[in-house]
Amino acid sequence: MAPEPEDDINNEKNPPPLDEDDIALLKTYGLGPYSASIKKAEKEIKEMAKKVNDLCGIKESDTGLAAPSQWDLVSDKQMMQEEQPLQVARCTKIINQNSDDAKYVINVKQIAKFVVGLGDKVSPTDIEEGMRVGVDRNKYQIQIPLPPKIDPSVTMMTVEEKPDVTYNDVGGCKEQIEKMREVVELPMLHPEKFVKLGIDPPKGVLCYGPPGTGKTLLARAVANRTDACFIRVIGSELVQKYVGEGARMVRELFQMARSKKACIVFFDEVDAIGGARFDDGVGGDNEVQRTMLEIVNQLDGFDARGNIKVLMATNRPDTLDPALLRPGRLDRKVEFGLPDLESRTQIFKIHTRTMNCEREIRFELLARLCPNSTGADIRSVCTEAGMYAIRARRKTVTEKDFLDAVNKVIKGYQKFSATPKYMVYN
Repeated sequence: MAPEPEDDINNEKNPPPLDEDDIALLKTYGLGPYSASIKKAEKEIKEMAKKVNDLCGIKESDTGLAAPSQWDLVSDKQMMQEEQPLQVARCTKIINQNSDDAKYVINVKQIAKFVVGLGDKVSPTDIEEGMRVGVDRNKYQIQIPLPPKIDPSVTMMTVEEKPDVTYNDVGGCKEQIEKMREVVELPMLHPEKFVKLGIDPPKGVLCYGPPGTGKTLLARAVANRTDACFIRVIGSELVQKYVGEGARMVRELFQMARSKKACIVFFDEVDAIGGARFDDGVGGDNEVQRTMLEIVNQLDGFDARGNIKVLMATNRPDTLDPALLRPGRLDRKVEFGLPDLESRTQIFKIHTRTMNCEREIRFELLARLCPNSTGADIRSVCTEAGMYAIRARRKTVTEKDFLDAVNKVIKGYQKFSATPKYMVYN
């Protein structure tokens, strides 16, 4: 019986799916008898070539040098000796800018001011007013534009590698994390929300609280989270020996921060330089006060701050200068208090996450046994419990180890605790 034309139409609309044999057959389509062996040989040749390159090391073509046979060291040395070293000057003014007979007023330090032209290797668009330039020693012509001068110790303050701390590692600071993210992340990720409302986003945060409550830890988590450039400054680094050095470092710090697309500057232990101003009659503290006044000026002075967020951390907010704390400079003050029972339990779980512990350890009981303790105390308890296990030559930490550690760290080290003293100031 011949198939009806309707069945043919249905078969064309719903063709049967290919099985494994059909797919294998399709894969062999267009392949010659030696295709597989040719592919294998090509792969082996590539691997061999890579091995040869690794053994040879860096080739001349990678470094941009000619082959050693073409080097002429004598003439190169002569040419270098003939080249005069340049002198550093600052271009203060451009006369007849954007014209053929443009002249440049340069100031060579401790010599004089000159009106000069450009050298052969520089185009007029490279030079701007206020720029550092290299000039020759004969005609003082501008030979090369120079980058802005930033102290190497300031450049070293940028955090290149992201810290490995995330928000999940900061226990018991839910509100503080929320406030910090509003200031730091929201303006960077959703600037349009602030534009629609017509308000400026908050620019600065002061984190204060007793030692060990997680202020620096949260700053490290912020550095991990954002793609912005993160600059970490320790307060005492800005206290310098000579007059005006600390203030210059602060200026260069903010100049470097402005050159980035987005930047977070974190001042740790800001009470080293941000103390309230007073006159001790000797004038010994004046230099520290100048540094602090420069920070105050940079935070909200004549120049716009740009997309720079400032975080500050301190244990003694009562000693800070009121001018530093006013809104506009530091809009938010976030208090890091002592963790409550639930937070302490969470901190215990965070620190024992990587530890080899027994099952069903009652962390809430341990948290109840550590009243008025900070996150740093709890971390110390976990470390001490691990030490007890090592001493007994066990591979797991038991609940008894934790109880012994609590007795030793919380009860035994009570007289060293800084918390009660600092709670008075906070």
